[in-house]
Amino acid sequence: MSKKELNWLLQTIKDPATAERFVLAQYERGRISFQLMAKLARKRGWIDRTTNQFAITTTGYLRIFVA
Repeated sequence: MSKKELNWLLQTIKDPATAERFVLAQYERGRISFQLMAKLARKRGWIDRTTNQFAITTTGYLRIFVA
């Protein structure tokens, strides 16, 4: 599925939660790439950037203690 096709389909979905589930389902079925899913998630505000930064920081500390 191309970016153009996906954007056209998302315009028909009115509920943001339904649109988010639809995009995730398309990714899980291999119809869209991770990069396209991530772009849409950033564009539509589905990603909480502060949560992601904390997760990255925590991962760094875990590597130190495991080694």
